[in-house]
Amino acid sequence: MTYTLDQADIVIDLAQQILHLPKHNKFYVISSGKNGIGEQENSGKTPRGWHQIAQKIGADLKKNTVFIARQPTGEVYNQKLAQQFPQRDWILSRILWLDGLEDGFNHGNGCDTFKRYIYIHGTPDKEPMGIPMSHGCIRMKNDEIIELFELISEQALVYISEHTLENEG
Repeated sequence: MTYTLDQADIVIDLAQQILHLPKHNKFYVISSGKNGIGEQENSGKTPRGWHQIAQKIGADLKKNTVFIARQPTGEVYNQKLAQQFPQRDWILSRILWLDGLEDGFNHGNGCDTFKRYIYIHGTPDKEPMGIPMSHGCIRMKNDEIIELFELISEQALVYISEHTLENEG
């Protein structure tokens, strides 16, 4: 199936590190993969192209709830926990699990966004936004991922572009 940009519920501009909700006229500064842009398995890169929200995880949980393997740990992120586990890649508050929609590009053997566990998720609010810092996921501030979670439904269309999208549409 072919999609057009005006069908997207979420548009992510990796060049500008911006997530846009066109139907709500909202913009959020994000952080994508520090290893760059790409679809290959085990690359730590953020995949491009058309995706959908396959699963929404964390409804009604506390802000800063800690997830490991998409399960709440019972912990709530704080400075003491951060010092106790300095190497942990924190996934907090909410998870929007992405599934690629383009066979052979971001869906299928060796490039599957869903099987790579690529999410839009919360991160500690002290983490910088606007620069690539993640392991391939799209990181957001916690209040913002909670707001996004409430505005977007499962199966929502997501377009991730490596180029600035101001003139597309």
